[in-house]
Amino acid sequence: MSRSRSVPPAPEDGRPRMADIARIAGVSVATVSRALAGSPRVTGETRERIEAAVRDTGYVVNRMARSLRLQQARQVFVMVPNIANPFHASVLLGAEEAAVAAGFHVLIGNTAGDPARAEEHARQLLTGAVDGMLLLGGRLPEPLKAPALQQRLVAVIEPVAAPGVPVVEIDNQAGGREATRHLIALGHRRIGHIGGTAATTATPKRFNGYAEALTEAGLELQPELVRYGVFSIATGAEQMAKLLELPEPPTAVFCGSDEIAMGAIRTIKQAGLRVPEDVSIVGFDNIYFAAVTDPPLTTIDQPSRRLGFEAMRLLADRLAGVAGPKRDVNVPYRLIVRASTAPPPRR
Repeated sequence: MSRSRSVPPAPEDGRPRMADIARIAGVSVATVSRALAGSPRVTGETRERIEAAVRDTGYVVNRMARSLRLQQARQVFVMVPNIANPFHASVLLGAEEAAVAAGFHVLIGNTAGDPARAEEHARQLLTGAVDGMLLLGGRLPEPLKAPALQQRLVAVIEPVAAPGVPVVEIDNQAGGREATRHLIALGHRRIGHIGGTAATTATPKRFNGYAEALTEAGLELQPELVRYGVFSIATGAEQMAKLLELPEPPTAVFCGSDEIAMGAIRTIKQAGLRVPEDVSIVGFDNIYFAAVTDPPLTTIDQPSRRLGFEAMRLLADRLAGVAGPKRDVNVPYRLIVRASTAPPPRR
């Protein structure tokens, strides 16, 4: 005689249990346990059903829930799109400083822009290996989209597409506007822009600030002066070369990052021109190398270390249940004027 599987009663505290996940996915509790531990014995459709049930219920492994209630969970994860980026490295320093102060250990995962790697890192929150996550890069991996998990997340630098996840950032549009206003105040009227990665939210915001400043000054936006790539020295070098090939090159360029600006400066010098005597350059971020380039770079200071610190502090508050509802944090920026900008050459 076959025995029907009993449906587990709802837990008194309202938290989903592993038995609930097993019931929803139509598998045994042991299979759920193996799947959440990353066992290769669970593959394909079964794993997908289990992960879907975890997302839908907001399930967190019991040991993590218990340790959080007892204030004994001490690990957080920082997901980084490019750990070699000096700006991201500085964000990590600030995050670690705040984590140590709050009594947490920090784990770091480099996604290299690969969604599959990001999803693999994200599963550490589902399995209870970590208590919460900081997300750099503006993307929310699929396993973290359940609203019940979003109390354990904070985005840094760029927001993610999730209403329950706060972001710690600067006003990128205002920064782009101030950088361009600086060049206009020096007398430049033909100002180019080299933007970074199109998929980020920062890139269009910085462009919008650039465009706003031109409009305020009564200057027409010239499409041929706007170029895009990624946040890299190579992009700056390549796109600056294209700007110099124009019949009337710009006398100044606002770059979407300091690395882009460094590549632009290299190309200008290779063309036999000078910065800032022939072309002025403004960057964005104020990474460490901005002050020691030749010439030292005028830039928008995006306080990377403070961004990381404030984000980790907010995450610790959310994990402790003292942060209240979602609240974004806006960190002040500032324009730092150095030797890479000057009035335009007389022609």
